[in-house]
Amino acid sequence: MKISEIAEKSGLTRSRIRFYEAEGLLGGVRRQGNGYREFPPEALQLLEIITGAQQAGFTLDEIKSLLPAADGKGWHHAELLTSLRRKVEDIEELQRRLKRTRAQLLTIIEGIETRPAGLGCKANTERVLAQVRARRS
Repeated sequence: MKISEIAEKSGLTRSRIRFYEAEGLLGGVRRQGNGYREFPPEALQLLEIITGAQQAGFTLDEIKSLLPAADGKGWHHAELLTSLRRKVEDIEELQRRLKRTRAQLLTIIEGIETRPAGLGCKANTERVLAQVRARRS
């Protein structure tokens, strides 16, 4: 499959596909006599896996280590499962941090919106920060 075909089918730009190839994520790409790239049939599936993994937060180096071995032996299932579980844990930790951040922001918003009449900006800032500190502990 030529790069124009794989780009059309995958929805990726040619430059993105060439980048993945240069990073060693797409193996088995051969050059024809005219210099055109010839991608193996499984390249389309690999591109889908790569883009999905990136959307899930995996780095290119992580993705490279998870893809099927170039020696044709296939997937390293144990490593794949370990990495996927680790990524789920990372996502859960991020969700906890986002929840705390959201609560802090809502406290700040509430403090600003409920500023007592006659209370100056500096005094209200101190009041709001005290509320945020109180909710942390």
